[in-house]
Amino acid sequence: RYQSMRGWAWDTDFPDADLNFSYRLQQLTSIHTDPDGVVLELTDPRLFDYPFIYIIEPGHIYLEEEERQALRLYLLNGGFLMVDDFWGQDEWDGLKRELDLIFPDREPRDLPLEHQIFHCVYDLKERPQVPAIGFAHQMANGQVYSAQGYGTEEVHYKGLFDDNNRMMAIICHNTDLGDGWEREGEDPWYFKEFSEKKAYPMGINIIFYAMTH
Repeated sequence: RYQSMRGWAWDTDFPDADLNFSYRLQQLTSIHTDPDGVVLELTDPRLFDYPFIYIIEPGHIYLEEEERQALRLYLLNGGFLMVDDFWGQDEWDGLKRELDLIFPDREPRDLPLEHQIFHCVYDLKERPQVPAIGFAHQMANGQVYSAQGYGTEEVHYKGLFDDNNRMMAIICHNTDLGDGWEREGEDPWYFKEFSEKKAYPMGINIIFYAMTH
């Protein structure tokens, strides 16, 4: 659990994003999902029962040392982490500080469009950027020029790898896949342009890649 400028950040988009994505994942693939999902502390021993974890809005994250140790052990022993919905240089720096404490000897690497994670189920033609629904409407009306304000123009997908070159984590920066899952029922235009075309395909690709590599 960690705090952002808006309060507790861990439950942003929760539970609708989790519920909707679990439903779509089972609907569109052969992967069976728990429709309710599980919320865990990093220090919970049950963490190692789950092959995939999702952390959202980590731009102001702070972990205790025992949480860092647990996450390091989880990832090095085959777990996979997806990080999503943080924007701009300041929030990148905030996450990077924690990553450097967890893995001082590992540097996240940019994932080019040619990487298999963008093509393993859905053959994506771009690295998708999903703005939050409010910013999407402002962009459509010409009120703002980028997905989430200055410094968020370019989306970044970065991988964190172990010694065997297995991707342990994907870091989705300057995009909000979770909003594409959470808000699918609120606006047909947003669903068609961002949920259907970008957020769900990318999320499904990430899960499939994590489960098969």
